[in-house]
Amino acid sequence: MEMNNPDLENFRRQWQEEVTARIKNKDQEASNDKNHAPSKESEDSAVKFTLPRIEVLGDDAETVDGISTQAYHDLEDQEDARNLGSGRLLSHPGTQIPKEPRSALEHYERAVEREDQGNLGDSLKLYRQAFRLDAGVDRIYKNKHFSPSTAKIKHANPNPSNAPATVPNTAHHSLDGPPTEPVAQLIVSFSTSSIPAAPPPTEGSSPPLCPIARIPSEILVEVLLETAIADIASFARLSIVCKRLAYLVTTEDRIWERICYGHEYGFAAMHYTWAVTVTGHPLPSPLGISELQLSEPIDLSALTLNPYAAISTHFVPSAPPPLLLSPLYPSYKAMLRTRPRIRFNGCYISTVNYHRPGASSAPSTATYTSPVHIVTYYRYLRFFRDGTCISLLTTAEPADVVHHLTKENLHIHQKNRESMLPSAVMRHALKGRWKLSGCLFDPSTAHDDQGKSASEPEGDVHIETEGVGPKYMYKLHLSLRSAGRAGSTRNNKLAWKGFWSHNRLTDDWAAFTLRNDRAFFWSRVRSYGKGW
Repeated sequence: MEMNNPDLENFRRQWQEEVTARIKNKDQEASNDKNHAPSKESEDSAVKFTLPRIEVLGDDAETVDGISTQAYHDLEDQEDARNLGSGRLLSHPGTQIPKEPRSALEHYERAVEREDQGNLGDSLKLYRQAFRLDAGVDRIYKNKHFSPSTAKIKHANPNPSNAPATVPNTAHHSLDGPPTEPVAQLIVSFSTSSIPAAPPPTEGSSPPLCPIARIPSEILVEVLLETAIADIASFARLSIVCKRLAYLVTTEDRIWERICYGHEYGFAAMHYTWAVTVTGHPLPSPLGISELQLSEPIDLSALTLNPYAAISTHFVPSAPPPLLLSPLYPSYKAMLRTRPRIRFNGCYISTVNYHRPGASSAPSTATYTSPVHIVTYYRYLRFFRDGTCISLLTTAEPADVVHHLTKENLHIHQKNRESMLPSAVMRHALKGRWKLSGCLFDPSTAHDDQGKSASEPEGDVHIETEGVGPKYMYKLHLSLRSAGRAGSTRNNKLAWKGFWSHNRLTDDWAAFTLRNDRAFFWSRVRSYGKGW
């Protein structure tokens, strides 16, 4: 039996009285809060946190050193509710409790707020409620917060953060750096630049000599002109060497004019009428050359290779008519880059792939046992400056064909079709001729072979080749286009427009379907050189 201790009993009595008084005060405060309680909507929007009620334990309660203990099992749940709650505001004095949304727009705005806070669950519910009330609430929200007038005002504000100009804030500074100048103005600014010399190899040593920096501009332009005639690609790459060369390459129109008039890469090598027959023989002269009394025989092939040579002064003026500049071609540089022209330092290749169902080896109705054939073949076109071309259809890959696509191999294997040389693929090649639509000097005055005005636009290629037999002839109608990145490469694609077979005996035309055929793409072949 426990012995009575007066001090312990006195302590217990005082402690119980203190606890009882505290509970009475709490109950009185709770009754006062009920009299001044907010509306039901505000109660729902606030999280209710109440202190755990302390109960007076009896004599049979568990005690430790004479002091009773109480377990609080709901503190963890309350802590989770405080940290991972639904985003509601605590009802503290002076805190404005948000109203519940009623309209579709208010639900949508509240959903956007919840989404910004990371409460995706509540945001999704509010979005659904908004669209149930109004299916076009998203457009209403966009017109309210992102109207065109607001966007213009925001775009016109150079300092959207309202920060001082001295504050290094990215909100009112461009992230793309300083505004760039137009290319034309940038090139003009290079006019006073000089060719810089190489830096000294070591500190304190003298810089190496730069002889090209001392060359006068007149001589330097002549050097650039010879470079452009030799290789136009190398001439264009000189613009990335230094500012001075970039200015000369871009603005020296005399060089670009010479290239446009020349036969190396320009339009003097283009043919806008038939220059030869399908088999490559020269056409009869329309002026009746056989009737002219000439002291020396004239090689007709020279007329095709070089129409401005001295031998051709009997048929064309001594000086060719000027190439007319227009808004479409404002300069000779733009004309060379954008006007349709044929490339002779490579060939055009069309790769065709298609699927064809095969026959099953055993009689069966199951479709999974039927084989599928993947058919691949290639079409090759190589153009020559005299108006002739070579067409080849084969299954051989380009690496085994392009180096043998020459006139010499064509003549060799047409005479000896049983040859087993590596160039034997040329036994199936066909001779042909080509011409461009339009006119060399003035596209607006283009005429056809009968002298009538041609309504065909500039940029089409007409090709006539030998057929499968002597009585047949093939006619191809292609369009010169550009493929790849804009401005990088021009006139490197030939798109199909038509393909026909002509029976010369009966004058019948039959069209080939172009269901599987693909466009031709130009590929440079270094062994061709300039394609002379």
